[in-house]
Amino acid sequence: MTAGPVSSAAGLVLAHPSGNQFFRHLARTLHEAGALAEACTGIDWRHGRTLGRCLPRRLAAELGRRDFSAALGVPVTSHPLREALRLAAGRAGLASLVRHETGWLSVDAVYRDFDRWVARRMERRRQGGGVYAYEDAAEAMFTAAGRLGWRRIYDLPIAYWETSHRLLAEEAQRWPAWEFTLESTRNSAAKCERKTRELALADVVVCPSAFVAESLPVEARAAKRVIVAPFGSPPAGPPPRTRKTDAPLRVLFAGSLTQRKGLADLFAAMRLLRRSDVELVVLGSPVAEPAFYRRDCAAFTYERPRPHGEVLALMRTCDVFCLPSIVEGRALVVQEAMSQGLPAIITRNTGADDVVVDGAGGFIVPIRDPRALAEKIGWFADHRDAIPAMGAAAQAAAARLGWAGYGAKILAGWRASP
Repeated sequence: MTAGPVSSAAGLVLAHPSGNQFFRHLARTLHEAGALAEACTGIDWRHGRTLGRCLPRRLAAELGRRDFSAALGVPVTSHPLREALRLAAGRAGLASLVRHETGWLSVDAVYRDFDRWVARRMERRRQGGGVYAYEDAAEAMFTAAGRLGWRRIYDLPIAYWETSHRLLAEEAQRWPAWEFTLESTRNSAAKCERKTRELALADVVVCPSAFVAESLPVEARAAKRVIVAPFGSPPAGPPPRTRKTDAPLRVLFAGSLTQRKGLADLFAAMRLLRRSDVELVVLGSPVAEPAFYRRDCAAFTYERPRPHGEVLALMRTCDVFCLPSIVEGRALVVQEAMSQGLPAIITRNTGADDVVVDGAGGFIVPIRDPRALAEKIGWFADHRDAIPAMGAAAQAAAARLGWAGYGAKILAGWRASP
């Protein structure tokens, strides 16, 4: 028998399998407002620097980013075993264990295990008025919430799967050599059906951008409360400075080195430009050997992934940021680059078109248009004197989006929902 409806005053159970900065900032907002029933994640690293010194540097850094309790001042309940084993298996090269969807320690398996664990915990403790869960880790929680009479808030961090699959299937036809970089095109029917069920069970859907909200099926937009809550930007860096105009224009791309991020289109734009006064800097995690990327663009400068502070410092050595994504939710890296004084060239599908003022803080170009990318990059190369003012406008636009506003918008939507 389903329990009666519970007031939002009872608080939310907030649950994310691996935690991220969105989870972190929302947990803090809910806690400060007295609206957090419980925060749940996979690993809450509480061993600090002492044990961290005994671990490989990259693993210690990954775990350090998951020190939620200390960072938030909020008690966090953790379910660490499966996620810890996944991290270890990935670093040990045990590919079969972490293989997409099928591996016992795949991301999908870890998410499903976490979803079931939180659902059991909800039904056992019965403390809360709603549950806030994320895509691919919500079905069991939402089913349990239905039995408890709780409201169900669904965080959709990227365009709904039907839209994503359509766009990326088209990319596989456009750039067949890059098809293997589009992992979500390999999602099974069972995984897609699970996403469909999660959305059907949700009462409220939280999207980071209008692009994501518009990707929802029409019937879902009509039947559910949809909240668009933009992410916050990091603190502004130093004021943009004028770089020597006799140095090449440094254009930065940052993200996974895939065609979902539009990298093949950016490489095509660089081939069209053929300018010695433009340098492309590529920062991110490769999914192929270096020769694959050099075949399409021999001259770019590669920068390895690094801690967040070092990424911001690298951004300040560049002039322009470029991200021609095909599918995103909201590419936070756009706001990060703008916060450091870089005007941006983006597509609307980055989800950041509300922060990039076309012609002021950067330019918005169509997806799948290397010529438009080449034109805008060439414009910056020809108008170096305009970059400091555009960088200042970009920095001011990014500063208008704060993490406090992100959490407050979600909280207000939760409290207002029937």
